[in-house]
Amino acid sequence: MARPKKNRIVAFNPEISYFKPRGIPLIDLEEVCLTIDEREAIRLADLLGLSYEEAGQEMGVSRATFGRIVQRARGIVADSLINGKAIKVEGGHYTIAESDRVFACQTCDNQWEEPRGTGRPEGCPKCKSNVFRRILVREEQTATQDA
Repeated sequence: MARPKKNRIVAFNPEISYFKPRGIPLIDLEEVCLTIDEREAIRLADLLGLSYEEAGQEMGVSRATFGRIVQRARGIVADSLINGKAIKVEGGHYTIAESDRVFACQTCDNQWEEPRGTGRPEGCPKCKSNVFRRILVREEQTATQDA
């Protein structure tokens, strides 16, 4: 029996959930599915430029798990771009972070909040240490769907 998948934290969930090549009727297109957590992995790694370690912490998974998620997501996007397929964004194993993220500095015990969708903080605003961790995620929506 396989181990159940852990929900990944998604901090940014735009309303856009479908992309297709221009000028080709939808009926003539093959469709691929990109999960919401895979889209978040691309956002963190490729748009925000976070390292796999930082991005994994943002999503609440290990560096290795994040690497597998982003590798699969990049393959789906590449297939769509190269072969002219539509991308449908839905499903996956994720939890939407509702509000600000709370961090705690392990050097000075300071706690602070950062807005969601802004990436990992540079350091503690009080002592500038980069030894801190995320301590609280408030949940708004949880979805689990095998894709």
